[in-house]
Amino acid sequence: MYVFAYAMLLTALLCALGGGGMALLQLWQGRSDHLRLLEKAQWGVAGALFLAAACLLHALFWQDYRVEYVASYTDAILPLFYRLTAFWAGQPGSLLFWALAAALCGCIFAATRAHAGLTPRTRLWYEAFNCAVLAFFCLLLTSWSNPFLMQEPAPADGNGLNPLLQNPGMIFHPPLLFLGYAGFGVPACLALAQLLSGEGAAEGRWFRLTRPFILLSWVLLTAGIVLGAWWAYMELGWGGYWAWDPVENASLLPWLAATAALHILAVENRSGKLGRASAGLMALTVIMAFFATYLTRSGVIQSVHAFGDGGVGTPLSVFVLASLAITLWALWSVGPQGRPLASPESREGALVLVAWIFLALAAIILTATMWPVLSKLWTSAPRGLDAGFYNRVCLPLGALLLVLLAACPWLSWSGGADAPDAGAGSRADWPRLIMAAGAFVAAAGALWALGYRMPTALVSAAASIAIVVDMGPLLMRRAVRRSPRARAALGAHAGLALLALGVAFSGPYTQEKELLLAKGESGEVGGYVVTLESVADGERPGYDYLMARLAVSRDGRPLGVVAPERRIYAKFGSMQFSEVDVISGPARDIYASLLGMDEDLRVYVKVSIEPLVNWIWIGGALMCLLPLLGLGRARPREGGTGGNGRA
Repeated sequence: MYVFAYAMLLTALLCALGGGGMALLQLWQGRSDHLRLLEKAQWGVAGALFLAAACLLHALFWQDYRVEYVASYTDAILPLFYRLTAFWAGQPGSLLFWALAAALCGCIFAATRAHAGLTPRTRLWYEAFNCAVLAFFCLLLTSWSNPFLMQEPAPADGNGLNPLLQNPGMIFHPPLLFLGYAGFGVPACLALAQLLSGEGAAEGRWFRLTRPFILLSWVLLTAGIVLGAWWAYMELGWGGYWAWDPVENASLLPWLAATAALHILAVENRSGKLGRASAGLMALTVIMAFFATYLTRSGVIQSVHAFGDGGVGTPLSVFVLASLAITLWALWSVGPQGRPLASPESREGALVLVAWIFLALAAIILTATMWPVLSKLWTSAPRGLDAGFYNRVCLPLGALLLVLLAACPWLSWSGGADAPDAGAGSRADWPRLIMAAGAFVAAAGALWALGYRMPTALVSAAASIAIVVDMGPLLMRRAVRRSPRARAALGAHAGLALLALGVAFSGPYTQEKELLLAKGESGEVGGYVVTLESVADGERPGYDYLMARLAVSRDGRPLGVVAPERRIYAKFGSMQFSEVDVISGPARDIYASLLGMDEDLRVYVKVSIEPLVNWIWIGGALMCLLPLLGLGRARPREGGTGGNGRA
């Protein structure tokens, strides 16, 4: 079976290489008579990868420890659902999953009317780019990261799955990220293809033809990042959800590039401007996804959840550099397009500024993440940058971004109070712009009076409230009520505002304390009284545990019990793992983790009061669900203009 599985990987590689080579040959010869054969090559890659993936799932289900991958990430006591999701727990399996998702996305697009309406030259360029990406995946899987390596004799049991990954969040977090990465491949390949073919006007602009892929990929990537933050909050035991860890940053980079692209696309969709920029940003999103993979799989950086090198670092870096060079060549070969942008105080200018802020954040995070590597150029003792650097630099830009999003809907598209451009949004809505400013000032004043005076957090929270206040008047607009896409965009921004509100309070205003308690003793954290009721230890399948039961009350009123644990797993040596417990509420979380126990049977516990942290998950959920309203078909615009929804 596993010889067959590896043969399928080789088949997929040959199909991808053959399809890409044939597409380039047809372009060079000026012919297009083998388009059907190219589409069959796409289906051949997907079919072969599907069969290989099925073989790996079979090995995981039946616990076939002859396969090194199965023995490395599962064991006899691992529950079935964790055993199957070990498919993406390791490097070879996760690359196979991503490759399969990319191939299936290509097949889905090939079956659409949008693909059928492409001119032959555009289809050839698209197939060349798409097959190149698939061929690279297959090359990794057949050369450096083969999931079907065998071992003899087979061990009696496997090594088991890292306890940190035995969490529902990690069942869904990695595949959501990979599905998001894979989905962006279709619009990125088509964007470059249309640039080089020059047929966008005849067949429809690439971002309209691939809108479902763009939207769904952004939603999936957003969901993966939010779910990863929730996993860190619930599993790692340090009380936070974002530590600016290099692997966390790696997943954020393509999201920032994609979100910048969405705001540039809003300008292009209305006015036909910034065509090269939007195509370049969509390609950059995919390049950033591969760069994120390089960060997590090359061993170039140290992280709590990075893979080792595994030999893929060099080919990934070569592919990223080659992709960047090809993208720059495609953009340069087209030359300048479109008309000059409107003034900075227009909605068009604000959207461009928003995109620039997203790109600036990406550049800062990328540079800071790679700082230990870059600093080797001038020092023999390189050091990484801590979370304080990221917070000092990135959070003010985030606050400015929220202020722009609060003002943007009420600006005119071309600038000025009496802009001459026709259609909705041609004039600035001064009364509602003043209303948004008033909401910002009132919210900031109220928060200041309540004692929340950290400047960045204050501005971010006030701007978030102003964005939410904007929603009412915007939803009253007739054009917005008639446009699912406008409502989808509004929903995404409302979700972002709630998420930012949670970040503004939960980060700087968290109260935490480490307590040393004997049975019956109490401690106080932020006005809450924590009493140790009991301590228990024991053994469960695969691990030993120590558990503390803590009763929480405030002003004499009981609020509940938390029971954090400390675990030592049999197959992970003396390493200790924390299992936190939380009392959740809309205003705050009471978060407890067990640090240890001394010789007098007193326990060390860390208790945190996390204000508004649940609004991060609520806002994140809205960001993932409400944009799905925009999947409906929109009426075509005349001359590339019109529309009045918020970007």
